[in-house]
Amino acid sequence: MKDARPALRYAKAILNLAKDTKVETEVNADMQLIATTISENPDLDVMLNSPIVKLSYKKKVLNALFSGKVNVVSLGLFDLLQENKRMNILHSIAKQYSIIYDYYKNIDIAKVTTAVPLTKELEKKVLDKIVDLTGNKAVLENIVNPSILGGFILRVGDMQYDASFSHHLNELRKEFDNSHYIPKI
Repeated sequence: MKDARPALRYAKAILNLAKDTKVETEVNADMQLIATTISENPDLDVMLNSPIVKLSYKKKVLNALFSGKVNVVSLGLFDLLQENKRMNILHSIAKQYSIIYDYYKNIDIAKVTTAVPLTKELEKKVLDKIVDLTGNKAVLENIVNPSILGGFILRVGDMQYDASFSHHLNELRKEFDNSHYIPKI
């Protein structure tokens, strides 16, 4: 990812500007909208990265797509990127902004792997438990993986708690393999 450093600098600058005007939460929603729009539309991504398409056309397309839907600070980013000829890193900036915004607001990303999708009440219990354990709010991402058979695997930051049936079965298998029991027949 060669554009990670400049994207991070732009994202920090936008966050500082948004904090000064007290619209950082709105700008975060805008950046998520921009990131998902670019991710879901490969033609838009190709257009933004194309050296053939003029920067003014790229800005016109972005303004047409996002005018009235995003904050003035987010629209100002398009002008800045056009001036600096950096329109191709807009997607990276939007993703980086969400990451540093979550860090600024002490919001962790919790990944819960389960065999079946979580219900709303179970999601709430997991989020409450994460707040108890870490002291931070969390955004829950549910990954469904039937191979764990049951239970769950919770990952928050660099901590992981594996309470899946497949993990317990593997531990039991290791115990039997390491057993020195000799049956008497």
